Amino acid sequence: MASRVQSSIQNSLRFLSSSSSPDFHVISKSRSLRPSRNPKQQTTLYCTCSNAGEPFVLTTPLYYVNAPPHMGSAYTTIAADAIARFQRLLERKVIFITGTDEHGEKIANAAAASGSSPNEHCDSTSQAYKALWRELDISYDKFIRTTDPKHENIVKEFYSKVLANGDIYRADYEGLYCVNCEEYKDEKELLDNNCCPMHLKPCVRRKEENYFFALSKYQMKLEEVLTENPDFVQPPFRLNEVQGWIKSGLIDFSISRSSVDWGIRVPNDPKQTIYVWFDALLGYISALAEENDQQPKLQTVISSGWPASLHLIGKDILRFHAVYWPAMLMSAGINLPKMVFGHGFLTKDGLKMGKSLGNTLEPTDLVHRFGADAVRYFFLKEVELGSDGDYSEDRFINIINAHLANTVGNLLNRTLGLLKKNCQSTVAIDSIVAAEGNPFKDTVERLVNKSLMHYENLELSSACEAVLEIGNAGNVYIDEKSPWSLFNEGGSGFETATKDLVIVLEAIRIIAIVLSPITPSLSSRIYTQLGFSKDQFSGVTWSDTRWGGLRQGQVMAQPKPVFARIELLTVANNVGGEFKKPNKEMGSQKTQKVVEA
Repeated sequence: MASRVQSSIQNSLRFLSSSSSPDFHVISKSRSLRPSRNPKQQTTLYCTCSNAGEPFVLTTPLYYVNAPPHMGSAYTTIAADAIARFQRLLERKVIFITGTDEHGEKIANAAAASGSSPNEHCDSTSQAYKALWRELDISYDKFIRTTDPKHENIVKEFYSKVLANGDIYRADYEGLYCVNCEEYKDEKELLDNNCCPMHLKPCVRRKEENYFFALSKYQMKLEEVLTENPDFVQPPFRLNEVQGWIKSGLIDFSISRSSVDWGIRVPNDPKQTIYVWFDALLGYISALAEENDQQPKLQTVISSGWPASLHLIGKDILRFHAVYWPAMLMSAGINLPKMVFGHGFLTKDGLKMGKSLGNTLEPTDLVHRFGADAVRYFFLKEVELGSDGDYSEDRFINIINAHLANTVGNLLNRTLGLLKKNCQSTVAIDSIVAAEGNPFKDTVERLVNKSLMHYENLELSSACEAVLEIGNAGNVYIDEKSPWSLFNEGGSGFETATKDLVIVLEAIRIIAIVLSPITPSLSSRIYTQLGFSKDQFSGVTWSDTRWGGLRQGQVMAQPKPVFARIELLTVANNVGGEFKKPNKEMGSQKTQKVVEA
């Protein structure tokens, strides 16, 4: 997907011209299971505009608060955070949006089951998400809750625009409803006994009078968008899925519920509430409202950063984001987002995770045992964004020890140790002078450019691999040069060894910057060890990856490990083991014994 992804992010998607005026349709009140519509075909007008100076607006899904955050939610958010941090390194204004989806029948049921009110339940679970994001070093800019009155204002105004456009009508509906999905299901999608294929629970038959959105009216327009802009849905195999759904025929969908009280009231019918997805998708826009604007207007909020540069979502909600959402925006005359990227699912030890199997993976537990850097690195390095990925504890430990503790951490520690022993921890020569004519510098620069390309194309795993190659090259270099022996020779050998240490430390400085979107805390510790302040680290940009950042006379900090190896005293299933809370300064890990790198 290489250059196609970046060109899609950096060049704005054609957007729907406000001059397009859809036809008004009158629909019979009584409808069958599949309301049908056959409007006239329309021509959609688009223009191509430069996005120079525009903010990079990135969103995660708004997470459903029926239960505490799980590893799937954490994975999406970690990936989004790495993308946001990379864009900030490029000195772009970033608006990173996340939040919680708090309406619907499932929320009301979860609250009742816990003996609390829906408001209390939403407050508690939303805070759990915020707490986990703090522990995972998530640097979001906006956190929107769909129970926020400002969001409700935007939803009602948007609904009214779509209604005025003739795309909302009232009809009777009878079908099989999955409470967990909050969605009516087509019977051909269901398993035996009318079970939902996602939740494996029987759907219930319901009949109610609802309001419908004229999705079928936008079938040709959606086909046009995907044909003319194939980067709109990524990765490419997700695009194929979406095109298949659309070509099979779009069906108007219900956007209100008469049987659900916990939701935003329909503006023209307070006896009904707005369907949770029609409500929640608008959180991406309402999140752009200013903090002090208690009654934001849709157009004002849109001008604050819309359209989104990237919606990062799980593949299970691709249909809502790549079919329903664009059609809704078209109806309201609002620009489409530039990209919808659907990533895969996580498994554990090769098996689907579930409470019934007893193999759930709790993100809070992982962070407490291993630290945020380790969790972030493993899932971004070992799971290719877009594909399914698997977690196993043995593999986790082996990867973290090999990459962070050994390749990066130990390289820094032993190099600083040699500098302290032989040069009083002081850089004796500018790094750019030390590397004159040295091919190692060329290798580092090539790998930095390689990582840049991968970051730009959302290939986070490959970006990590390029950084790891720098670390491996640094270890090979110091082993081959053997500066400890050269120091013992004195004279020109001492001078050569001094240059070699500076060259390796400069490479580690660059590693810290290039790896910072993935492991921000570890990168900060590395930079501090190299004699820089935390303020200096917080101000680095991608331009600081240019060779030459270490200057003669700079004093390094006293060497101490920046990342700890994970060591187990017990072999099987942690029998008799104890867990220790991680030490942020060390990124300390899992159990009874920590061995310094």
